[in-house]
Amino acid sequence: MGTINQIETSSNSKNIGRRKALRWLLGGATFATGCTVNAFAIEPGALSITREEIIRKNLPVGFSGLKVGLLSDFHFRPGDDDGLLEKVVSEVNRSKLDIIALTGDYMSSNPETVAPMLEFLKHLQAAHGVFAVMGNHDGWSGNRDVVRRQFEQAGISFLINQNSVIQIRGESLAVAGTDFVWLGKPDPERTFRGIAAHTPILALVHEPDYFDTIVAHRPVMLQVSGHTHGGQCRVPLIGYAPQRVNYGRNYLYGEYGIGDSKLFVTRGVGTVGMRVRFACPPELAILTMRAGG
Repeated sequence: MGTINQIETSSNSKNIGRRKALRWLLGGATFATGCTVNAFAIEPGALSITREEIIRKNLPVGFSGLKVGLLSDFHFRPGDDDGLLEKVVSEVNRSKLDIIALTGDYMSSNPETVAPMLEFLKHLQAAHGVFAVMGNHDGWSGNRDVVRRQFEQAGISFLINQNSVIQIRGESLAVAGTDFVWLGKPDPERTFRGIAAHTPILALVHEPDYFDTIVAHRPVMLQVSGHTHGGQCRVPLIGYAPQRVNYGRNYLYGEYGIGDSKLFVTRGVGTVGMRVRFACPPELAILTMRAGG
């Protein structure tokens, strides 16, 4: 009898073990399926809004509370991304921004996608203007003069190694934009030419790692960049991004500083390669300048 009971107990233990393993297997499969659905079907179209205060010493009084909206890396896919851009325009205009900065990569490889994208972006509203610069994909696949002309026809200022000095609450602000860096022709000296020594600078540069070069030429109030997509797919909780890109290895996402110069890197709006994002949703970054430090 003891032997039979031992056999039955052993058999029951094996059955319980199999059931537990099956539950774990089914749970894991369900989790993996959920992650896949999220990454491919949900997250690429789920706009997130990041509200960040940028604290800076010696900020002119007129710039306290200045709100800059940052959008980048649209890689626009007509049809697939229409709903996302409708959300972008709606949220931007609801936020009553002072300036909107668009930091490149409007296309992936097809220049014909720029025109339908601008049908959405031409509705962006900001008290002191919308400014744009080239991204590396725009430079590789498109003609910069054609791209610039399309944006300017949509009412968006397009800067390529240029600046525009605007007046905000009695203070001068230089909005300066370089050419794209990766095989482009960025020229900080030309970009900053004519800007008075005391005038703060908002710099638009597609690739964030160029921040070191920018501040070596001249301190800036804030540089805004994209290019990295924040990694596009990240490990949840710890935020690790397995993939990094040239000129986006040192500054991946968020706020950084060198001296009194600040940098903010956005996750961007679109996707490159497969239309997939995981733990790294599309982003509208709203950056509010504050004095302090």
